This record gives sequence, structure tokens and C-alpha cells, in this order.
Amino acid sequence: MKKKIVIALVGNPNSGKTSLFNELVGSNQKVGNWAGVTIEKYEGSLEYKGYTIKVVDLPGTYSLTTYTPEELIARNYITEANPDVVVDVIDGSNLERNLYLTLQLMELETNIIVALNMYDEIEKQNIQINIKQLQQILGSHVIPTSATKNKGLHSLLDHVIRVYEADIVIAKNKLYFREEIEESLQKIKEIILKQPNIEGCASWLAIKLLENDEMIYQKLNKLPVWLRIEPLLKATIQEIELKYQTDPEVAITEDRNAFIRGAMEETVKFNRVIKKSLTDRIDSILINRILGLPVFFIIMWLVFQFTFVMGKIPMHWIASSVTVFSTWIRALLPSEILKSIIVDGIIAGVGGVIIFLPNIVLLFIALSFLEGTGYMARAAFVVDKIMHKVGLHGKSFIPLITGFGCSIPAIMATRTLKNRGDRVVTMLIIPFMSCGAKLPVYILLIGAFFPPEMAGSILFGVYVFGVVLGLIMAKILKSVMFKNQSEPFVMELPPYRMPTLRYILLQAKAKAYMYLRKAGSIILIASLIIWVASNYPRDYKSENLINSEISKIHSSQTLTEEESEKIKWLENKVLAQRTKESFAGRLGSMIEPAIKPLGFDWRIGMSLIAGVAGKELVVSTLGTIFSLEEPKGKPFNLANLIKNDKGFNRAKALSLMVFVLLYIPCLAATAIFKKETSWKMTGFFAVYTVSTAWLASFIVYNIANLLFT
Repeated sequence: MKKKIVIALVGNPNSGKTSLFNELVGSNQKVGNWAGVTIEKYEGSLEYKGYTIKVVDLPGTYSLTTYTPEELIARNYITEANPDVVVDVIDGSNLERNLYLTLQLMELETNIIVALNMYDEIEKQNIQINIKQLQQILGSHVIPTSATKNKGLHSLLDHVIRVYEADIVIAKNKLYFREEIEESLQKIKEIILKQPNIEGCASWLAIKLLENDEMIYQKLNKLPVWLRIEPLLKATIQEIELKYQTDPEVAITEDRNAFIRGAMEETVKFNRVIKKSLTDRIDSILINRILGLPVFFIIMWLVFQFTFVMGKIPMHWIASSVTVFSTWIRALLPSEILKSIIVDGIIAGVGGVIIFLPNIVLLFIALSFLEGTGYMARAAFVVDKIMHKVGLHGKSFIPLITGFGCSIPAIMATRTLKNRGDRVVTMLIIPFMSCGAKLPVYILLIGAFFPPEMAGSILFGVYVFGVVLGLIMAKILKSVMFKNQSEPFVMELPPYRMPTLRYILLQAKAKAYMYLRKAGSIILIASLIIWVASNYPRDYKSENLINSEISKIHSSQTLTEEESEKIKWLENKVLAQRTKESFAGRLGSMIEPAIKPLGFDWRIGMSLIAGVAGKELVVSTLGTIFSLEEPKGKPFNLANLIKNDKGFNRAKALSLMVFVLLYIPCLAATAIFKKETSWKMTGFFAVYTVSTAWLASFIVYNIANLLFT
């Protein structure tokens, strides 16, 4: 029977932790969300020397406080799930910064192995690290690794097994604080150890109490033991403040940093020859005061050209396959109602969304590449000056960039902003960033109404329009609602690295899987609901009269051209009447007066209502409605149907793209927004995004009408 080992990978962002995870488990990984949190959860497994090793990739974090969801997830998993081994992945070329998290892991007194990652870069930079001495100082084995070169992984796994089997004795928590803090910690620890109902490492709990950790405070303050702990805490705080003119939290941080400086002095020797690195040379262009912004726009323009041009061929293949499949199913099924449900409902709705999978995958490949190289951090640095002009700073740009993928993690990412005004304003403009769910709408409309040579530029223009309008709204919101100053902007610029193809493809695979899972669940159910809402109730009496008239014409042995045209007209009349009188038609007609100035009819209105659940549903709803209005037997191609529809033109296409770009995001993102703010602010959020979308679409529609007519 194989033994099972659970290991947790923890480390700073840009430490190569995810690359190490991908190399260890390969494609044997699962992607989901942490319970109650919309941050992605990665875990996988591998077989090694008779052991099944489960690997959990914790979110990248710089510390184990509770200021961000990433910190909270990493901390809770280690303290509550109790993995057998914690592998601390540190960037060897930035050892001093990475060791701060290592010390906090040591304080947890768990089984730690340090993976000294990117060892190839350490050698390139001629940095000499005395690994044996570092092991003695940390009390943990240090294994040189290079995830991108697949080096040191077997040694790391061997040590994981040895720690699990207790072949290696780990001297836990070798960090000692100044005398006053150590004495207080020891007394608090002794009190906690005498209480059997308190879970967790007693030393760590004591440290957290002195650091004024809110969660630990709430955990212990309701217990009877608090009556003994509180006087000790107060006495220590007074003593530290009197002697060092600071509070224990700052003193503990200072002691950690002092330990790190000492460890660096004893174990690391740097190459003192001042030499301009490749990173410095590239940064002289990419974050140049003059060139930085134009280069950023060129790079993003190329990303959207790549997304549209490269996605055109596979998109055509999928579209053709959907058409062939729907024709085959229609011929196979005997019942007209069943044919309509399967072909007009499910295939038209789900197939209309799946067609755009290549574009989604290509966009995430491009963004994963830019993130992996370290360029995204530079992008935030470059736009810092612009962000300051609207009352924010470059740090707010990271959630906005995240919003190009999905609004949910983007809203969560604003927790890194300490200033409440910055945080709320950033959340309020995140919906103006084009998430991946909006991309199918753009590609459908751009492909239908604009020539291929313009497609990439139009797509880029939509994204830029959202960013520019978001910045304008940020300026207004900061001036009216949040007049306080922003916090200073400090951001780490990691060295440039070439991400591995495997890393990029695994990221794209995870996003594709999530997209397809959504298509196979939410969109499938929504498509069936839209089909029912678009077919019922029916005026069977009126339909039967028209169908009788069609049958009489068909009874002729030979149909004249005039009779054939009349049959088509009567069939279209039945379909148009059915959809217009249906629940969907009635609801769409109710809101049509409000959206008519934007060029929209009831069909678009219905799709926009469905789009509140998820923006992909705009396409699937249009697919279902248009397929029901199309005479049976014709190959279904939504882009062609929209292009040939009298109710659509370029101006309306642009107006619809702008409205989809700006109006309220999906229900899940709105729920997260409410969780981060309040019901009152969420109400404002909904009204303000829809109002902005209406006004912007109205302006775009009228300008486009002047240009294109």
C-alpha cells in the first residue's frame, strides 16, 4: 500500500513557485476555488518512490499576516490543514526579501524544507551562498532547485520523504527576539499550553498576540484564559514602548529583519563588480520616461492582433463543426419540438459561445506570457504617473489588469490597497475592463461588421476605450466621493525571465477548462431557459391558420417563384410572431423604449438582461433567438444572421459592444463587490455602471451613425 504525503508550496510572488508546481505534477492538476473565496486553488499529485505525493500550490504571498486573502489562505491552510511538509520556495537571487516569509513559517514550527529556487540565476550573477551555513542558521534543509531547468527536483522530493519519515531532525524556530519580547512570549506560551481546548502552535499564537493580530485576538479573547493573558500583553506593550519608543509589532519586525541581515552577512557573498544586467538594459526602454507608455500600448495592440488573427482559423473550424453537427442532429431527430430544443436552444446557445474558445485561450496565452516575463509589473510602474493624475497610483493598475481576465479576482485584488478610497474607486472602475466573458461579444460583432484587416485594431480600441473611460470616472469619483490622498506607490520589479512553454500552456489549459465548464453548465441551462422563454406562450390558433395556408400552397404540384417567396414570408411571419409574443419577446418589448435610442431592439434587450448572469450569455441568447427566427433547414451562422439582419448595422454593433463593455458585471462579481463594500454601495455600483453604459452607448451610436451613413 502506497503512503500518501501532502506537501504545501508557499513562497513570494515571482519566486518560481508555480513553475516548480507545474514541473512536479505536470498535467495531473486540478483547478478550483478555495472554499468561500474566489481565488484559484491549484493542487496535483505525483507518484515517487512508492509514495503518492499530493502538492498544494498556495497563493503567492510576502507574509503570513491577514491583510490580503492570499495571506489568509496560506496561513489558514498551514495552521488548519496541517500538511506533512511545507516547501518554502524562495528566489535565491532575492534571498533577503524572501527570507521574511521563511521566518514567519519557522515561527509556526511546522516541517519546512527550503527550495532555493532559480539557482541557475544565482550562478549567472556569481552570487555565492554557503548552503550548509544557511541550513544551520534556519534549522531547515536548503535544496538548490531550478524549476525552469528541471534541476534539483528529485533531491527536493527525496528530502520531502525523509522529513515525512522523520529521517531528518529539524530544529524548529531558531529565531529569538529581544529579551523583553522573549520573556513575554514564554509566559504567554506557558498559559496557552495549559489550555487543552486551544488549537495551534502556542509560540506562534503568542507572537501573533503581540503583533496585535485581529483574528488571533478574536480567537482567544472570548476564552477564560484571556483574563491571564491580557495583563501580560499590556505590561509587555508598555515596557517595549517605554524602552524602544515603538510598539511590539514594529519591534518584532525589526528583530526579524535583523536576523535576516545577519544571515545574509554570514552566508552570502555578492559579485561586487558593477555590471549592467540584461534586466537593466531592457528596463532602460520598457520603463523609460518617454518610451515606456508608447511601448506598452504597442505591446497591448500586438496582443489583440495576435488574439484575433491567430484565432480566426480554429474559430472557423469550430463554427463549421457546429453547423455540420446541428444539421446532422436536425435530420436525425423525428420530433420538431425536440429538434428545436436541441438545435435552436442547446447547440445555438452553447455552440455560439464555444466558437470563441480559441480567442479566449490565445488571449490568456499572451497575458500569461507577459506576466511570466515580469512585464506586467513594469506596466503598473509605467502607468503610475497617469494613475496619480486621476487620484490613484500604479498599484491600482494590477487589479485593473487582472480585470482583463475576470472581474472577481480583480475586485478581490484591491485588498492590497490600504487606503479605502483607492480601494473602492478601483473596484468601481474594474467593470470597465474587458473580462474574458465579454470577448465573444466583441469577436462576434467585429467579425460580422468589420473587415479582417481592421478587426485587431477595433478590438484593441474597445479595450482602450474601457481603460480611458475608467480613468476618467476614477478622477470624477476621487474628486467627488473620496478626496483623501493616495498611499505612496512602491512595487517590486522582478528580473525578466522567459516563462516555459509548459507553464503558459498549463495556464491556458486551466482557463479553457473553466470556460468550457461554464459553457457546459450555466450557459447550457440558460440556453434552455431562453428557448422556453422565446417559444412560449404561443398563439396556436393564429399559427395553425398560417400553417394551413402554407400547406395549401404546398399542395400545388409545381411551385411558382411567387408562391415560394410567399411560403418563406409566411414561415418568417410565424417565427417572428412566436418570438414577439413569447415571454422573452414581451420582456424585451417592455424595456425596448429605454434602449431604442441606443439602436437596440427587444432581442438585444433580452440578451442584455441574460448577460447580467454572465456576459457570454449575450451571445448565447442572441444565438437562440436568431436561430428561432431563421427558417428551418438553413445552416446556422450567427455572425451571418446578424450581418444580414435589417435591424443591425455597424453603428448598432459598436453601440452594443460599448454597452456590454460598461454595464454591470456578472452576478458573481457583483456579489463579491457587495461582500467588499455594502448594500448601499452595491446599489450605487449597479446604477452608475448601467447609466454610464447607456450614456456612452448613446454617444457612440449617434457618432457612428454620422460616420457610417
